[in-house]
Amino acid sequence: MSQVGAPRGRTCSRTIRSVALLTSGVLALPVLAACSSDGDERSKAPAAAQDVGPAARDRIADGGTLRWAVDTVPTTLNTFQADADAATSRIAGAVLPSLFTLDKTGRPQRNPDYLESAKIIEREPKQVVLYKLNQQAVWSDGRELGAADFVAQWRALSGKDSAYWTARNAGYERIQKIERGANDLEVRVTFNKPYADWRALFSPLYPKDVMGAPNSFNDGARAKLKATAGPFQLKEMDRADREITLVRNPRWWGARPKLDTIVLSAVPRDKRAAALAAGTLDLAEIDSPVAERITQARHNKGGGAGPQTGAGPASGARGPGAETAAASATPSSAEEDGSGEEKAEAARESREKKTRALAKYAKEQRGLGGYVVRKSLEPAFTQLALNGETGPLADERVRRAVARALDRKKLAEAVLKPLGLPANPPGSHLALAGQHAYADSSDALGDQNTREAQALLADAGWTPGGAVKKDDGTKAGSEADADKKKDKEKGENGSETSGTDKKKEDKKEDKKEDKEADGKDSESGSASDSDSASDEGAYIVGDNKPGRGAPLSETGSRVIAPAAAGQARWLDDADVNAQDRQQGGMAGAYAPGGTAAPAADSASPSTTSSASASASTSASASPSTSASPLPGPLGKDGKPLTLRFVLPSGPGSEQLRTVGQKIARMLDRIGIRTEITKVADADYFKDHVASGDYDLALYSWPATAYPATDGRPIYAKPVPASDGSLLVEQNYTRVGTDHINQLFDQAASELDEKAARDLLRRADARIWAAAGSIPLYQRPQLVAAKPAVANAGAFAFAAPRYEDIGFKDPAKSGPEHPRKSAGAKETTGATQSPEASPKESPEASPKESADESADDSGNESGNESAGESDEQ
Repeated sequence: MSQVGAPRGRTCSRTIRSVALLTSGVLALPVLAACSSDGDERSKAPAAAQDVGPAARDRIADGGTLRWAVDTVPTTLNTFQADADAATSRIAGAVLPSLFTLDKTGRPQRNPDYLESAKIIEREPKQVVLYKLNQQAVWSDGRELGAADFVAQWRALSGKDSAYWTARNAGYERIQKIERGANDLEVRVTFNKPYADWRALFSPLYPKDVMGAPNSFNDGARAKLKATAGPFQLKEMDRADREITLVRNPRWWGARPKLDTIVLSAVPRDKRAAALAAGTLDLAEIDSPVAERITQARHNKGGGAGPQTGAGPASGARGPGAETAAASATPSSAEEDGSGEEKAEAARESREKKTRALAKYAKEQRGLGGYVVRKSLEPAFTQLALNGETGPLADERVRRAVARALDRKKLAEAVLKPLGLPANPPGSHLALAGQHAYADSSDALGDQNTREAQALLADAGWTPGGAVKKDDGTKAGSEADADKKKDKEKGENGSETSGTDKKKEDKKEDKKEDKEADGKDSESGSASDSDSASDEGAYIVGDNKPGRGAPLSETGSRVIAPAAAGQARWLDDADVNAQDRQQGGMAGAYAPGGTAAPAADSASPSTTSSASASASTSASASPSTSASPLPGPLGKDGKPLTLRFVLPSGPGSEQLRTVGQKIARMLDRIGIRTEITKVADADYFKDHVASGDYDLALYSWPATAYPATDGRPIYAKPVPASDGSLLVEQNYTRVGTDHINQLFDQAASELDEKAARDLLRRADARIWAAAGSIPLYQRPQLVAAKPAVANAGAFAFAAPRYEDIGFKDPAKSGPEHPRKSAGAKETTGATQSPEASPKESPEASPKESADESADDSGNESGNESAGESDEQ
């Protein structure tokens, strides 16, 4: 991710991790701990398994070229530079050493291709880690991997030499020295302070020729690599044809790669369907609409017909067939009324255009029928970010109220349930379900509860009628009585009470209640799924993927103007009083019930009756999560409680906009109005999220195996910089506490894994309670693959084993079928329960199985990938 400007706070490029990043006194308050049961049970929460078409190596053909889609041709091959992207990481994984790789549960495992062992051999007085290298490990120029490569990378990333343009140095600054061990195959690393995440270092490992000097680091590895040490090596990076070609490394000492060549083709997201239909790709990550088209094509396969008129994917997406059929079935108005020849000609041209569109669509569908959809949960979660720097959200009570208004289960189901994936909202900011460090600490904030959310807002001073400005002077005697009489007459006639805004509000409320048939926020059942959208467009910080809300957009997005005049405007700094500017105390300092709303006599004449009824209802209701919707927007000191919700406007961001609309409706139920502002994808992160120009925003963080290191810059309390601005690093919510910082620091230095996990769970509970970041759902991972492609697809947490990827050999296939993973069923309309265990997912229908079998070069093996034998 490239470094971004920050008008109201600046980031620190030292700690920004490209692509793979998830990225003074202690307040004397009661300790918040993770509110869950035994740690082992917490880490075993169900998660979707990877879906890669597993096959044993002996059932994969030798040779072949895999055409694999990426979003862009990378601008650099150095993963430690700020403009590295997902393609950079994919290339590095295939051609460079990774001493530790992630397994299916997201845990780092020693890579035996490079390491015979790696362990802490001394803890006092200094932590010392001894690496014993595989004696066969050599660079492509014939030189052995050794201490010189470790030393060069440490010096480049230590942060002590500003001549190196590094994007991150986490952990390397803790190293005191690196030296040769008993022989050339041993490397001793001594730390000046304990470092729990030492396994994160030296992956990938670059040769000393790249890391040894600032010039070679800054420029020497941007377009080429002088030496590599992976199963593949870089042959060519063709920017004109937008392709990167990897070929077998003849010096590779490990298992011989099954493929001869991997061609990484840069295909924008909005061009993927056409490229797949044309057969120019074997493997490509896709979005929900494309996955639905593939599912539809496979269901129609064998019938010799294109998409039926009016038939579309399960979500309701439709091809051009419906429009064409309608145009063909209904005579044009020009033909009916006998108008001029020009209109008749235009009508004919329109029908011909639609016919051509249908023919194109049908042709593409035939091509898409040759693929299967492999799916799992991506190791990344989408969050609602609440900017706590200024405005109403600077008050923790308001942030907590926003969070308590959200039904996270409904939001997760809207995204994941149509795909047949588990729809359990993440319970942690620092790990995902299935990871060893995972623990659900969301109880520190609490579940959705409309009554408590309303009480928190009342406690913060936001009340019905508070947005009505009061007269500066007090009128006395007959003049005051005359004014009261006029007000009474206006109320009876209904001519001026609340005006147009009140009508708009009533109409908006009616529409909302029609939309939500249940009328209660407390119900966990899914609302109408008609507005659920695809999984595309979720903006992942550090993952600059065009078509997914990334800064570099290739989707032709445009700026959509902010909300029109007449809507409630968002509060600027001048509107915020001293109470709003305060953090509102430490996380968890407020009673769940909050403070009762002010009496009805404090409300304006137009809201008195409604406010009284609401207060009466709340007082008489039994303790529950439901409450009556407020009669109108809340306010304080004559200012309405309106939050500016910034969303990307591009064609690849439908999911974020759909989720944003659902959130807006949930906030409306507690009296918070949102002003949704849609901005160009290219500007969304840089000009709004990073700069702090928003109240509410949606973006995603990748998961990490090293939360103590990667989580700190995201959730640490921002500190003032020398120029007076805030040094936010990657904490774009600007919300944090000193105690959170201390817990991260302690966890990073704690060498006992159990104790370190406990510190992280306590930190996560504090992050929940501070209510700056609200995890909503784990992102779906959808991959289109030729059925013959083996050991590649939706990898989930696990790192790809490039040498095991290939095409199934029909001559070596047996009768048995592989074990189905949770994401193995290709149809996106699966009916799997969100709570179902991955092993209990439904099998594909006989028709789907027959289709896949017909397309396969051979049946998949029931064995796991051979690469698993190296996981330790």
